[in-house]
Amino acid sequence: MKSEPDVYSIDDLERDGREMWDSIRNYQARNMMRDDMRVGDEIFFYHSNCKEPAIAGISRVASEPYPDPTQFDPESRYFDPKSSKDEPRWILVDVEFVRKLEKPITLAEIKAHPGLDDMILTRRGNRLSIMPVGKEHWDLILTLE
Repeated sequence: MKSEPDVYSIDDLERDGREMWDSIRNYQARNMMRDDMRVGDEIFFYHSNCKEPAIAGISRVASEPYPDPTQFDPESRYFDPKSSKDEPRWILVDVEFVRKLEKPITLAEIKAHPGLDDMILTRRGNRLSIMPVGKEHWDLILTLE
């Protein structure tokens, strides 16, 4: 899961302990939270859109999927007038802090590792804020820490 560190960082999650992963407005990312994530799944917390994009820590799925409340709030920039409480368009999960990495693993390091060259993260034009990481890639990334 990607977040801009000036918006919400791994330090913020450490301080808060648990947080809604709200404001996702991409159907593919929404579907992953709704259909693929399970309570207890571990997540790489990735800092994006910053000087040195990197995996900064690990978090965990802490809830079943549920409607994102920002879609119903007219004061929110994520308000969706086409969504209703009976038929919500946007779903989220709560995430909880697990740990910071001993050393952030930069995008440059990930791209330079031949065993990670087929990750979704390294594909050109990838803009998803949520993407799957297979066990083989997960384990390999943790060896870079």
